[in-house]
Amino acid sequence: MIWLVVLIILLAFQFVVLFFGAPYVPTRRAQRETALDLLNLKAGQTLVDLGCGDGAMLIAAARRGINAVGYEINPVLAVIAWLRTRRFGKKVKIVQGNFWHKKWPPTDAIFVFLTHRYMERLHQNMQKRFNHPVKLVTYGFSIPNKKPKASREACFLYKY
Repeated sequence: MIWLVVLIILLAFQFVVLFFGAPYVPTRRAQRETALDLLNLKAGQTLVDLGCGDGAMLIAAARRGINAVGYEINPVLAVIAWLRTRRFGKKVKIVQGNFWHKKWPPTDAIFVFLTHRYMERLHQNMQKRFNHPVKLVTYGFSIPNKKPKASREACFLYKY
């Protein structure tokens, strides 16, 4: 009986997360690779994944020698991402919490798969948070009124 209550609470929490961002929808392998290709990061550089879900993008980055930091508001997914990325040691870090309110580490690039309604807010955040060049790849949705430097397979590259 206790497991049923825990399951119901976890499922309910999945829907509460929708008020803060996008629902969990994994990025396809092809788009992960396309995003990383567009970012053109070198080994040792850092990628931040805002809403890292199950950690798939972090794994793809770590396999290329890229340091990766993932933010995930959903504690269940944060644990899954942490478990999946443990084998990469200090190359990957998971931060559980709302990335809008967390401090972001120094980074070379950011990846995000958000819905359209958050893109303007992301654009404003990018302008405020960084005083050095940073690349951003969005998947699925472009930033309104900002022309991407490149786009391919629903991935949009921006430079700030």
